[in-house]
Amino acid sequence: MLTTTGAFGGMSVRDVPEAVRFWRDVVGLEVEDGDIARLLLPGGGHVILYPKADHEPASFTVLNLVVPDVAVAIRELGATGLEPERYPGMPQDEDGAMRGHGPDIAWFRDPSGNIFSVLTD
Repeated sequence: MLTTTGAFGGMSVRDVPEAVRFWRDVVGLEVEDGDIARLLLPGGGHVILYPKADHEPASFTVLNLVVPDVAVAIRELGATGLEPERYPGMPQDEDGAMRGHGPDIAWFRDPSGNIFSVLTD
């Protein structure tokens, strides 16, 4: 069996300074700036944000942020100009949240086009 001392995730971005500003100033997470930035997650984990010249946005959710209330999170992110992603065929309400099919959840995109969600635990 593999012995590990920790773990972290990573996602490519088209522009690290732009990603740092977004995650810090729009979403409100702590970020350690650098050529490869570290997005510090509540609870102690982190995700590296690394530049990729031929960046293609992920077609899946790369990060899930647990919030107490999805409707409040949608309003808070909306106040910064972010709108939830809408997916054809998904039972999303007028706010853009999907409710009653597991945790309440809404999806958004970062400036690089990567998908992240806010959801209840």
